Amino acid sequence: MCGIAGWVDWRRDLTQVEPVIERMTKMLVPRGPDAQETWLSPRAALGHSRLAVIDLDGGRQPMARADRAGGQAVVTFSGEIYNFRELRTELSARGWSFCSRSDTEVLLTAYLEWGTDCARRLNGMYAFAIWDERVRRLVLVRDRFGVKPLYWARTDDGILFGSEPKALLAHDEVSAELDAEGVAELMAVPRARTPGHGTFRGIHEVKPGCLLVATGTGVQESRYWRLEARPHTDDFTTTTTTVRSLLEDIVGHQVVADVPVGTLLSGGIDSSGVTALAAQALDGGLTSFAVNPPAADGPGSDTWRPSSDGPFAALVASSLGIGHLVSDIDVDTLVERFDVGLQARDLPGWGDLDTTMYLLFQTIRRHCTVALSGEAADEMFGGYLWQLDPRYVSHPSFPWMYGRRQPDFLLREDVRRLIDPARYEADRYHQALAEVPLLAGEDPDRQREREVFHLGLTRWLPGLMDRQDRLSMAVGLEVRVPFADHRLAEYLFNVPMRLKRHADTPKAVLREAFRHLLPDEVVDRPKSAYPASRNDTYVARMRDLVLDLLADPHAPVFDLVDRERVRTAVTTQLGDLPGPITAVTPAISLSYLLELNRWFERYDVRLAL
Repeated sequence: MCGIAGWVDWRRDLTQVEPVIERMTKMLVPRGPDAQETWLSPRAALGHSRLAVIDLDGGRQPMARADRAGGQAVVTFSGEIYNFRELRTELSARGWSFCSRSDTEVLLTAYLEWGTDCARRLNGMYAFAIWDERVRRLVLVRDRFGVKPLYWARTDDGILFGSEPKALLAHDEVSAELDAEGVAELMAVPRARTPGHGTFRGIHEVKPGCLLVATGTGVQESRYWRLEARPHTDDFTTTTTTVRSLLEDIVGHQVVADVPVGTLLSGGIDSSGVTALAAQALDGGLTSFAVNPPAADGPGSDTWRPSSDGPFAALVASSLGIGHLVSDIDVDTLVERFDVGLQARDLPGWGDLDTTMYLLFQTIRRHCTVALSGEAADEMFGGYLWQLDPRYVSHPSFPWMYGRRQPDFLLREDVRRLIDPARYEADRYHQALAEVPLLAGEDPDRQREREVFHLGLTRWLPGLMDRQDRLSMAVGLEVRVPFADHRLAEYLFNVPMRLKRHADTPKAVLREAFRHLLPDEVVDRPKSAYPASRNDTYVARMRDLVLDLLADPHAPVFDLVDRERVRTAVTTQLGDLPGPITAVTPAISLSYLLELNRWFERYDVRLAL
């Protein structure tokens, strides 16, 4: 895992701009603290900030290689290619030789052999750029689920790219501006971000499962992967056996590293199953990690979090005979670091959910360079309320938005009229629906199941992938996501909900696939979401910070949101204050306002409405 940056220009001599590409690359040092290097040619400047994981000595980047005719291509690459050993064997049989053990060299050689079709052959999480000196073109490629970020922007005579917006913002031709669509992304659909939209004006993302080719005549983006709707004829037992076999292969590939590997372990079925398979593959040489935020001041739970993680995670670790470390977070730390996600994300984040995850990753990084996560299992197997409850499923928009007020409620009226939040949400929703593959002859309920699955993978999951990547890479930790495997998604997209809810049990397929590995108490535990702090002292202190913000006549956030509407919500209707996520808490909503203001200040964001 690393950070990449680059600049291609069709007129300017880029051999003279080394300070610029070095500045862009330097912005990504947290992603790759082990080395920062650049490569320059007249038309292309590439940068790479490396986190060494495989072939610590031989995987330096940017990496150049010549084809059989002597023409050269150069790659700068972030992520991991899990099937690089199989690809290396295939390429060797085709006459290629290798100088290293790295997946980077395999990736570059695959491009020289197959061109952009190499993307279809990759199994991994990746974002990479290849400058093909032979034909003077830039190729940008992003993995199928957007686990690894990749942003780009046009310049007067070329194109810039980078792992994070901060790399592009370090270039003189890119500025931090927010136009009407950017406001709508932040305030109307913050939990259903539009694929390809970079929020900042003029900054785009390469969409998951897509590649972009830039030449002197223009930029063209194309899709190299999409789900396909097929009949599912396997019964429950066969489906479970297939899933178990897939997951064993997936985790077996993802524990490969030349550095220490750990797991995130909450005690839920997702992370527990991944941890069990990883412990099996590594013959027990594993440590698991969890986070414990400040406890609520009173008893009770909520729909999203009916039980605490601690006892279940400890039970799993004990049953597997592995180490388990818990990162305890106190109220003072949460308040002091409330905006830690802002610098990592380059955008306002999710408050204490970001802070606790960042601090957990800091703890893990002291022991490991790679960690496996249980993220994406709910999307694949149907674990969320919005996938199960008919009220959510039938909602005529993104199902997780049922009954939820969005932050656009707080906008100034002139801004609201300009962006028309309801229309923006409706347009984006129908755009998303148009992408869903359907199977002719299926009844409307089954079609809606497919729509909800696809919406979850393309509009819900990217927010979780982005959060996990940005917060982990901010401390130089590589987090791998076994459930975000395209083979698993291709199979499960076609598994009907009646099997996923076999015997009226949510995620029944996954539970049965892991039953032989885990205690029954863990296998049968109802879903419990990532812990958000409901501590009264923490909420009160965050509220005080927002009251201080309201008292500041020069706070830039009030160019966007209505000061009096915020004041009313904070002083008399705190429980109704909207936030950027679905399982919102007062503290997360308060933090979003504070982070918005700091974002305007720290990034010098200019409204361009």
